[in-house]
Amino acid sequence: MNRYPLWKNALVIVALLLGLIFTLPNFYGEAPAVQVSTARTGVTIDAELMSRVEAALQQAAIPHTGLTLDPTGVRVRLADPDTQLKTRDLLEKTLNPDQADTQYVVALNLLSKSPDWLRSLGAQPMYLGLDLRGGVHFLLQVDMAGALSKRIDSMASDLRTQLREKDIRHGGIEREGDTIALRFRDAAGRDAARTAAETALPDVTWLPRQSGADFLLTGTMKEIAVKELRESAIKQNILTLQKRVNELGVAEPVIQQQGADRIVVQLPGVQDVAKAKDLIGRTATLEVRLVDQEAMISGNMDGREVYPERARNGVVTQIPVHKQVILTGERFETAQASFDDNQRAAVAVKLDATGGRIMRTVTRENLKKMMAILLFEKGRGEAISVATIQGEFGDRFQITGQFSPQETNTLAILIRSGALAAPMEIIEERVIGPSLGAENIAKGFDSTLWGFVAIAVFMVVYYMVFGFVSTAALAANLLFLIALLSWLQATLTLPGIAAIALTLGMAIDANVLINERIREELRNGVTPQAAISAGYDRAWATILDSNVTTLIAGLALLIFGSGPVRGFAVVHCLGILTSMFSAVVVSRAFVNVIYGRARKLEKVSIGTVWKPGADA
Repeated sequence: MNRYPLWKNALVIVALLLGLIFTLPNFYGEAPAVQVSTARTGVTIDAELMSRVEAALQQAAIPHTGLTLDPTGVRVRLADPDTQLKTRDLLEKTLNPDQADTQYVVALNLLSKSPDWLRSLGAQPMYLGLDLRGGVHFLLQVDMAGALSKRIDSMASDLRTQLREKDIRHGGIEREGDTIALRFRDAAGRDAARTAAETALPDVTWLPRQSGADFLLTGTMKEIAVKELRESAIKQNILTLQKRVNELGVAEPVIQQQGADRIVVQLPGVQDVAKAKDLIGRTATLEVRLVDQEAMISGNMDGREVYPERARNGVVTQIPVHKQVILTGERFETAQASFDDNQRAAVAVKLDATGGRIMRTVTRENLKKMMAILLFEKGRGEAISVATIQGEFGDRFQITGQFSPQETNTLAILIRSGALAAPMEIIEERVIGPSLGAENIAKGFDSTLWGFVAIAVFMVVYYMVFGFVSTAALAANLLFLIALLSWLQATLTLPGIAAIALTLGMAIDANVLINERIREELRNGVTPQAAISAGYDRAWATILDSNVTTLIAGLALLIFGSGPVRGFAVVHCLGILTSMFSAVVVSRAFVNVIYGRARKLEKVSIGTVWKPGADA
């Protein structure tokens, strides 16, 4: 009557084994480490870099406990923080001899100590939030006025191109604060320009006016367009920051909007604040300009803007360019690594409609001339592609140069992520040390442990053997929950630990319902085997109803909450799912092992069973 089929017993055993395997990595702790990643496009992360790092460590006689290479960089696991600092200083001097032109980011980090056999099975420790692991917290203020100014400049350039294409003459296009002003000799030219401007820039309100003998047309962005610009600037800055912090190998960084014009950046596990600030402040922009071929042929670079072009063999060529910017990175919609007709690595890009129109005009008017694509990082410009315009092209073309396939992937990601849509500055900075995080973990662990012990003591005293079963099921629930958080690589925060403690109290409620239902069946004179079976079957509906209603509340917190509330909700929802499995399936498997094989069961140890009329 109380026996599971073989497949259900196997399911419970497999679930317990998997739970144990995925929980184990969380007990090994973390080791200090140093991570090396690229500081600029064109610098690759490969086995050669790993060999350079290993050779530098051997020459300096610095021991390490592990050296790994992954797409984000080279990581060196070390024994203690002192060795970590020595290694950071050594690699900084070795890999970046010229501090004015750094090639690599050398940052302090933390890595798991879990053994290789666990990592080979895909078992990784769960991510810890800033309050548990330590790290840095930044609050950034976005300069919305800068974003608006940048947008107005772009619109003025677009309008100049449109009027040129429609052969509408004007006396100049100027910026007057946040407005665009056009001058005309007569009202007819102004009216024609207004029609073209309203078609090209529908987000701008155009008003005609007159100043002396000049006929003016002024344009001001609509309020809804300004609001959309601010929202898109925040989103683009967040996306760009996410691309940048990946270079530090930060596990689950928090980058989210706060208020109308602020962004919160939390980097758990990052110990090097200076490197983190340098990374957040690092922006990359693309510009397309025509090459000054006269200066290039004559070799006279005086008064010219000159940028270096790096060749595959390390030779640097100076490229003079004109000051007029044809396109910026904002016009690039997509970018994918590809190959050209000669099977050379290239980047296939697509421009927006305005960018395609500008590119079509420029290439038509400058056939057989050279065009350069410039990449600016940390205020330093570099020509990443210089090519001759062979024919007219529009919104789709390829960037070719001395690229390897890996470099085209990096460049494509950089173009897709784009530049910061608006300048930002750090207005708040907090550093949470590892010791404070360890203290929070210790307090959270103690609260969970003593809560578990208190529940276990009560259950054993009140329900005897069934109390032991309920405690074992509760332990299995905790095992499943930690394993699931590790497998999903969820981020555990201090509110998450509170959710674990709450889950223990809620999970035992299901076992209390089952045990009381069994007691009720025994009071009614049902045999012990039948009472066990009826207790589990009839308590299931109540357990399901109570957990589903609680799960609905947890999902509401998960959907509408953010920050600590969301961290609490994730653990809470997962805990509800694991508690239903452990309280019903696992606990009954244990009961079946204890009582299921007895054919004639006289009694069960479930505490005192009060029967009607017992006092009389």
